[in-house]
Amino acid sequence: MENSIPILKSGKCLIASPQVALHDKLAIQFKGNLLEKIVQTKVKGLVLDLSAIDVVDSFLVRQIAEIASSARIMGAEVVVVGLRPAVALTLVEMGISLLGVQVARDLEKGLALFNRSWENSCPKK
Repeated sequence: MENSIPILKSGKCLIASPQVALHDKLAIQFKGNLLEKIVQTKVKGLVLDLSAIDVVDSFLVRQIAEIASSARIMGAEVVVVGLRPAVALTLVEMGISLLGVQVARDLEKGLALFNRSWENSCPKK
């Protein structure tokens, strides 16, 4: 698949990190591939690393929100990492609220959020 974005499985979660500009067609393709991968792998979490995304338009902002909402409905916790100031500002200006989505500064901190969350949800012996 040309211009596909790698989606990696690490433990109980998927990590997706677009490293190219997401034009409309690629963003839709990415969303579909990512949601399908959640179903196939039965993961508990999704880390969406947006650190390589400099600028977003209204369409891409909607795609990000749809990915996060859909993943949560499908039972995966979502952490968005690496938001650049311009992207964060655009999300706020457009009134996009990523309800139930955690945000972390970088991938390491995002994965740590999952680890803490999952450790706390396991019954103690």
